[in-house]
Amino acid sequence: MNQTGPSLKRYAITRLALVVPMVFILLTLVFLLMRVAPGNPVSAALGGHAPPAVIKAISHQLGYDKPVYVQYAHYLGQIIRGNFGTTISDRRSVGSIILVNGAATLELTFFALIVAIVVGVLVGLVSGRFRDSPIDAGGRLFGIVVYATPVFFLGMLAQLVFGIWLNWLPTSDQASPITEALLQTHTNIFFIDAIIDGNWTALKDIVEHLILPATTLGIVYGGVFIRLIRINVIRTLKEDYIEAARARGINERSVVYRHAFRNALVPVITVVGLSIALLLGGAILTETTFNWPGIGHELYVYLQNRDYAAVQGIVVVFALVVVAASIVIDFATAFIDPRVRY
Repeated sequence: MNQTGPSLKRYAITRLALVVPMVFILLTLVFLLMRVAPGNPVSAALGGHAPPAVIKAISHQLGYDKPVYVQYAHYLGQIIRGNFGTTISDRRSVGSIILVNGAATLELTFFALIVAIVVGVLVGLVSGRFRDSPIDAGGRLFGIVVYATPVFFLGMLAQLVFGIWLNWLPTSDQASPITEALLQTHTNIFFIDAIIDGNWTALKDIVEHLILPATTLGIVYGGVFIRLIRINVIRTLKEDYIEAARARGINERSVVYRHAFRNALVPVITVVGLSIALLLGGAILTETTFNWPGIGHELYVYLQNRDYAAVQGIVVVFALVVVAASIVIDFATAFIDPRVRY
């Protein structure tokens, strides 16, 4: 007990210390990539048709006419204060984009992660349990196919089948126009707002709009969990304590589901952290395919408009979210598995 506390504390301090240079490198890379982009960012964001006087005035206002090192210092100072900039094309604060559109992305990625874990755990567990059987071959093939399938292709296929041919589910948007107009905003997460209001009709509509994009994104990244769970179940079933449980006469179902499966889930925690980065990347394509009003969709729009200020701010937020998620996952893993701390 005396060794566990200090070791966990030491691990936490070391991990947090490594975050500082990692974040600094990320911020620097984003800044440099935006500065080496061709053309004048103000002129590009305004469509290339704005008068030179207007371009010059906006460039001065945004500090683009100053030396690069001055821009860099201002950029870091603004981020430290929580200011991620202002878009050029429509003069929106990146912070407001994160607050409003980020809620939609959070809603989508949360339910997509649930789908990914459920699909991965169920298929991976069954495949590992019936290793080298036709069931295992089918599970492995399913995992490979869904992970290799582009999320936008699977999304368009789902729209075609379930939205157009069968007419079961809506194919775009976060909710119907009437729901968006009548729903009171508390958290900007429609699912939670509908529950807070007790508006079950709106909740039904929101869930119907959520099913296709969340399931599409979740199934694609469920392939990661399928392989991981399968490998760990197979490895765990070979452990000595599993053989001892079998020798004591415990039935095979209890051995697999109560002993092997529980221990096979430990590595999943680490992969959940990595999946957040994958889900955020996949959310860009998913939100564009389903016209989902999240950060990914806004990033796509600003990329089309060549609004580099908006792209820079949104990418920085994405990077910081991934770093924060990785820290939380590392701490959780270290708390569960003491071997990580040493």
